[in-house]
Amino acid sequence: MANQGGNPNMQQGYGGAPPGQQQMMQGGMPPPPPGQPYVYTQGMPPPGQPYMQGMPPPGQPYMQGIPPPPPGLQNVQQQWVPKPEPITGVPPGLEYLTQVDQLLIKQQIELLEAFTGWETANKYKITNTQAQQVFFAAEESDACSRQCCGPNRSFTIHITDNMGQEVIRVVRDFKCGAGCPWCACIGALAHEVTIEAPPGQVVGYVRQGQSWCPPKYSIRDANQQEILRMEGPTCMITGPCCPNDIDFNIFGQDGTTEVGKISKQWSGMLREMFTDADNFGVSFPMDLDVKIKAVMIGAVFLIDFMYFEQNQNQRHHY
Repeated sequence: MANQGGNPNMQQGYGGAPPGQQQMMQGGMPPPPPGQPYVYTQGMPPPGQPYMQGMPPPGQPYMQGIPPPPPGLQNVQQQWVPKPEPITGVPPGLEYLTQVDQLLIKQQIELLEAFTGWETANKYKITNTQAQQVFFAAEESDACSRQCCGPNRSFTIHITDNMGQEVIRVVRDFKCGAGCPWCACIGALAHEVTIEAPPGQVVGYVRQGQSWCPPKYSIRDANQQEILRMEGPTCMITGPCCPNDIDFNIFGQDGTTEVGKISKQWSGMLREMFTDADNFGVSFPMDLDVKIKAVMIGAVFLIDFMYFEQNQNQRHHY
């Protein structure tokens, strides 16, 4: 179609309205003056006008009544690790552990506990280093033991996958008088957790060992054979002036070759002072048996209860 006035820039759909067209252009805009290019596109403001809040980005449909998300939050969403395929010889639900050498375990803050001091059952989110949730852990214990026995209480930690299926269970029995490292050579006085994967099938144990200083632990398989050794630091004092991670190093059977680590990470002054919600990292060899990886995850909960589960009014260590 010939352009009005022979202007080559006045092409339909770009340079302006065709001859005789009086209807509004797309987006409700009138046609531009003759000789002026039309550059407004669907969803964008007219030339020279600021972007109107509530308008969709270019190419996105407008959703009436729903304002756009705040800047920077458009892509924020809960991330979950997809369920892996079954692997022969690997306990159901532990297949993903064959693909990682590090996990993060973050205890959730309980507001009732933070404001009142009433000890509640712990909950933890277990993620990979990309913040994708792998497992969720929840403590089972009775209210009386939480208030009266504190961190020495018996507990069962149920660890579920993203489908809600329990894949690991960590159990600790109550032992009156347990905790003293000097007497840990006596089984009845040594803290110990039993790890089952799947529930009902024991895959290993973590047991407190006799020591003076630093604290020592034995990581064992289902037959009570020592596979790895764990040693904590001599000093576990942290605070605003010393915001350091607290490392429990994992060694091979020779006691000298370091193969992994469990770290209690500094969570910030307010969180450390007013809650007992802690963050941990656990690392292990990629090719380590997944059953022993599950046992090392269980070791995190034993460490948490023994050293970092104290109420904010009871900052004592064992």
